[in-house]
Amino acid sequence: MPNSIRVFAPATVANVSCGFDVLGFAVNEPGDEVLLKKNDRGKIRIVEIEGDNGQLPRDIEANTCSVVIQHYLKKMELDFGVDIWLKKNMPLGSGLGSSAASAVAAIYAINILADYPKPVDALLPFAMEGEKAACGTGHADNVAPALFGGFVLIRSYNPLDIVRLKSPDNLFTAIVHPHLEVKTKDAREILKKEIRFSDSVTQSGNLGGLVAGLLLKDYDLIGRSLQDHIVEPIRAILIPGYDNVKAAAMDNGALGAGISGSGPSIFALAEGPDRAKKAGDAMKKQFEKIGVDCDLFISPINQEGPRVLD
Repeated sequence: MPNSIRVFAPATVANVSCGFDVLGFAVNEPGDEVLLKKNDRGKIRIVEIEGDNGQLPRDIEANTCSVVIQHYLKKMELDFGVDIWLKKNMPLGSGLGSSAASAVAAIYAINILADYPKPVDALLPFAMEGEKAACGTGHADNVAPALFGGFVLIRSYNPLDIVRLKSPDNLFTAIVHPHLEVKTKDAREILKKEIRFSDSVTQSGNLGGLVAGLLLKDYDLIGRSLQDHIVEPIRAILIPGYDNVKAAAMDNGALGAGISGSGPSIFALAEGPDRAKKAGDAMKKQFEKIGVDCDLFISPINQEGPRVLD
């Protein structure tokens, strides 16, 4: 059994246009790193958090990593202590599953320190506790793909029913992260409490079409299905220049584009890395035109999930 472990967990795109709260996929970068070391004090301690500009709580009852580890050690009836170092490689409030990456890295790492007493599938509820601590809701559309890799569909939350979806090998994503912050809480509060029946039917058709397109490796069907008639029209107002950024992606080879999570990051899916790069460059240029700096990430769909760094 190792005494220390360092784990990387990837960023994720949740919702994926038509899959609000039930669909997400993992990317290669960015992501978070968690270093855990056993201690002889029998307590959990947060030693250092890097890259958060002092925004994350150091209280073990409130921090995503420590909450996950507490739940795990209590459930497994383990009494050893853990020192935690967290390195944030993505901004908070980016819409890229920042809290989910930290939670997944922590649960994956503590499971290794405990000599793998639980299979990876059984780690998801612990990671969801981390999400609950971070944003008040234990949703799984970020933590599930971060933990399992690839595309993941949450068919049901009660009972929890997770479906891993195969996707085409040449499916790539371009993600632009403008240097803005959209708080998940704010992005949820502006949503309508009720929707029209016809919008629900349309959204269901698009979600089914997207899942079918992934499984059939039908890029045209994937593109036709990346339509959000419920959430995107409302949340787009929180992102300056959104319509022009999305149009630029579509005009430069993207299959479709939309808001990543609650924003402000915007993702595009494309066939192959070259088209993804072209669409990403076009999106970034649109933000730069209005004076908004942004980061650009080009990635295949990450099929690995978390990985041990040392």
